[in-house]
Amino acid sequence: MAPKDYLAEKEKSKRFLQEFYTDDEAGKKVFKYGAQLVTLAHREQVALHVDLDDVAEEDPELVESICENAKRYVGLFADAIHDLLPEYREREVLAKDSLDVYIEHRLMMEQRGRDPADTRDARNQYPPELMRRFELYFKPPTTSKPKVVRDVRAENIGQLVTVRGIVTRATEVKPMMAVATYTCDQCGAETYQPIQSPSFMPLIMCPSQECVTNKSGGRLYLQTRGSKFVKFQELRIQEHSDQVPVGNIPRSMTVYARGENTRLTQPGDHVAIAGVFLPLLCTGFKQAVQGLLSETYMEAHSITLMNKTEDDELGTEELGEEELRQITEEDFYEKLAGSIAPEIFGHEDVKKALLLLLVGGVQQAPKGMKIRGTINICLMGDPGVAKSQLLSYIDRLAPRSQYTTGRGSSGVGLTAAVMRDPLTGEMTLEGGALVLADQGVCCIDEFDKMADGDRTAIHEVMEQQTISIAKAGIMTSLNARCSILAAANPAYGRYNPRKTLEQNIQLPAALLSRFDLLWLILDKPDADSDLKLAQHITYVHQHCRQPPTHFTPIDMKLMRRYINLCKRHQPTVPEPLADYITAAYVEMRKEARVSKDTTFTSARTLLSILRIATALARLRLVDAVEKEDVNEAMRLMEMSKDSLQADKSSTTRVQRPSDVIFSLLRELATEGVAGRGGAGGVVRMAEAEQRCVTRGFTPAQFQEALEEYEELNVWQVNQARTRVTFV
Repeated sequence: MAPKDYLAEKEKSKRFLQEFYTDDEAGKKVFKYGAQLVTLAHREQVALHVDLDDVAEEDPELVESICENAKRYVGLFADAIHDLLPEYREREVLAKDSLDVYIEHRLMMEQRGRDPADTRDARNQYPPELMRRFELYFKPPTTSKPKVVRDVRAENIGQLVTVRGIVTRATEVKPMMAVATYTCDQCGAETYQPIQSPSFMPLIMCPSQECVTNKSGGRLYLQTRGSKFVKFQELRIQEHSDQVPVGNIPRSMTVYARGENTRLTQPGDHVAIAGVFLPLLCTGFKQAVQGLLSETYMEAHSITLMNKTEDDELGTEELGEEELRQITEEDFYEKLAGSIAPEIFGHEDVKKALLLLLVGGVQQAPKGMKIRGTINICLMGDPGVAKSQLLSYIDRLAPRSQYTTGRGSSGVGLTAAVMRDPLTGEMTLEGGALVLADQGVCCIDEFDKMADGDRTAIHEVMEQQTISIAKAGIMTSLNARCSILAAANPAYGRYNPRKTLEQNIQLPAALLSRFDLLWLILDKPDADSDLKLAQHITYVHQHCRQPPTHFTPIDMKLMRRYINLCKRHQPTVPEPLADYITAAYVEMRKEARVSKDTTFTSARTLLSILRIATALARLRLVDAVEKEDVNEAMRLMEMSKDSLQADKSSTTRVQRPSDVIFSLLRELATEGVAGRGGAGGVVRMAEAEQRCVTRGFTPAQFQEALEEYEELNVWQVNQARTRVTFV
């Protein structure tokens, strides 16, 4: 292979930047990069992104060379831009920062005091890195396919590669020295040292002509003001769980982001990063520790946020009129709810509740206080009612979400762990699942199998939306503004209708009151619904899609964009409606008191109604809550309660008072009253009556039961009516 003539390549890149144009609607030529060079020259723009699809139109061979040897071509393109910028400067640029002033002064001094024939040491000349005030990045061609982290290997060193994964760690942005400037204490000459690697050896002796000739041995001192720093951030990306081969654990890769590529992602984002894959040179102590091993890293050129499921970018563009009309036609609330997990049969109200969870209510912040806007839902039900499927669908649909299971996560894994930073060695906080799901949804499956100690970690998040930490000298409060969607089985595996609700659920009341909606999904045998369900499941199994319905479900991408649009609205509750809501709440409390309702009704229930009502108003894209919203919110609350109050009539026979009184007396007889002077089957009348009255029966009911069972010859009452003897 013939060696490349890099001067010719530089000319090619110059020609491309000057001559590349596209035609606009009017047929005029638009010089895409020419216009950007003007803004670069006037310092109105910092980063220039060269799209390799544009280069491919002009010169496909050049694109191949760039992809194969990206590091070298970044330098060539940067040199070309540096040469071209003076031609594109139309006016004098006002000095922007101290480095500009510094460079300007140095150039003026040099022109005054220098002999033109004088030659200088290369290190005393201004390096191009110091003079350049722009950054250059390549955008990979659309034909290049993204790679998996574990497929980026030795043959990719120096190449432009695209990698997809999840950001697990992002350090804070710090300044990184790009050019070190020194001054000599003897001759005053300045020396520049461009830095390429993560560590550098400072220069000590002055290399200027004067010091070398006089042998004065001038010492160099680092000048921070004259040095150049760039923004630097280290990211760590981990491959997707579906890309991991059987039996392996996910691999991760270090990514260095510089300049304008910093602060683009947070931990938990799904990204595609294009950049140059390079080896990391360690020197000094680190090299001694590592021995013969070498690290690799990726220098980021472009960072794109991705959707979680499809291989496309995150849709941020506005919804068009046509799309809005498609969503907001009549029955759109039912239609949107039906579009959530259409492969799952039934559960219409549960899906409506999940839709409202994605939209969320409005967060209020009266002075110093915070009332959360996120909606928390707990799905509790028999095995096999598609709870986990609903959870995993919501996890895929929500733009930011985390999915964990009860046994697989500890309290620290949910909140935050104190780790030692491998770079600096200091203690840092590593956010857990709830912190990573900030402004999103955290789905917790198998919620009932969680250890009690770990479950208490969620209490603060569910109401205050923060995580307070006081560990290893770190006192802080982290944001965790996430909705919690939990799925749990009842305490006995299946719901036992003969036990009370508390015995079935066995979750603390403090936790249950924090859930806005608690659904109990029972699996009751019913010939019609069982037939429909079986037909639905077999159809999905055969065709891998849901059966045809009266409407076409809205696809995930459109749903995401519509939910983002809904979240921008901040509906309020009008004055007349406030009285209606308070009256309804007072009525609910009254009912709860009368009916000994086992679900806890507190002031949080009122806030839940307000949250669900505002979420419904958001869904309709309006700015005021209406009465229908409140009624629907109340209906959902009632429906979640309705499913909790399992249909008693079908499961247990209602006992008559006399039957209950009989069982009470039999208990008394066997309790060992004999030990207190009576015979085995004898009960004292006074004691029996007292026991029945304390259980809520009237004396009249007691007398009625006595007579009824006496007629049946079950027991006999003595003449003085003081003892009851079982026959």
